Amino acid sequence: MPAISRDEVAHLARLSRLALSESELDQFAGQLDSILSHVRTISEVAAADVPPTSSPNPATNVTRPDVVVPCLTPEQALSGAPAVEEQRFLVPQILGEAE
Repeated sequence: MPAISRDEVAHLARLSRLALSESELDQFAGQLDSILSHVRTISEVAAADVPPTSSPNPATNVTRPDVVVPCLTPEQALSGAPAVEEQRFLVPQILGEAE
């Protein structure tokens, strides 16, 4: 016995305001019946003691702890710059002043 009938697909199409041809109704009825059958099979297999997950593999984020380490001083960082202004790299303007 199919999980969804052609008439039910036609009813759903009307509710969704979809204009389906006769062949589309037959096609979608078969496809939806197949999908619902698979869902029924999965529902039968699912155990109550198994928590629902998005993936069967455990996913953990691998991160390292933040460690404060010495870094460059502003003078060291800017030492190789061709031009510096107020402890910043000075670069030529590429956009007009109005922008």
